[in-house]
Amino acid sequence: MSRVCIVTGKKTSVWNRRSHSLRATKRKFYPNLFYKNIKDPETGLVYKIRVSAKGLRTLRKNWLI
Repeated sequence: MSRVCIVTGKKTSVWNRRSHSLRATKRKFYPNLFYKNIKDPETGLVYKIRVSAKGLRTLRKNWLI
């Protein structure tokens, strides 16, 4: 499964790691993802989503959790 947040769209980013001699090698930054169960208030179904920490704050702000 890919490392992508459902709410914010955050995904893995690739930057360079720089040594003391400024040699560049690739490194990855992974988003801070969690699995969260979300209940749909209309149908009562529970969905398991993968959401970042910032996405959780957004859901709580909008009263969806």
